[in-house]
Amino acid sequence: MILNVRGKNIDVTPALEDHIQKRLEKLEKFFEEDTEVQVVLSVAGDNHIVEATVFFNSLILRSEESTGDMYASVDMMVDKLEKQVTRYRDKLKDRLRQGGIRSVNETLPEEQTDTEEPKVVRTKRFILKPMHVQEAILQMNLLGHNFFVFMDADTESINVLYRRKDGNYGLIEPEF
Repeated sequence: MILNVRGKNIDVTPALEDHIQKRLEKLEKFFEEDTEVQVVLSVAGDNHIVEATVFFNSLILRSEESTGDMYASVDMMVDKLEKQVTRYRDKLKDRLRQGGIRSVNETLPEEQTDTEEPKVVRTKRFILKPMHVQEAILQMNLLGHNFFVFMDADTESINVLYRRKDGNYGLIEPEF
């Protein structure tokens, strides 16, 4: 695995990076040598947040954990990643049992030919009104949605505002 650890508002100590490396070693059996793992450590108040993204077989596995201790957050994040990998591996095994090798090859990311693939069942069109983020939050709450697409009044780019599990908001801004 290719491990990339960086910190936001925190210095990544060699001991912390070593702990992350050791904990992720138990996942190496699932990945190829050139699998890239990006880990971002950050601190917000008393919360020590660990975010990991694994680029695997053209899939992206992502895990985020937040506790009062950075080492505990790392441990919980690795456990969550292990569950995701195990779930993916079990799905492949089930497909292998159902239809043989050909079925597994069809599940690889190059061509996914599942009979129950999700499809677009509704298209919605609306006029984008330039607004600021606070106005977009208000609009989203008034509509009762978990996300809201709007045009930023300052940058004139299309942004996506979403409600996070912790009750705060996230903003997706495109970069050109």
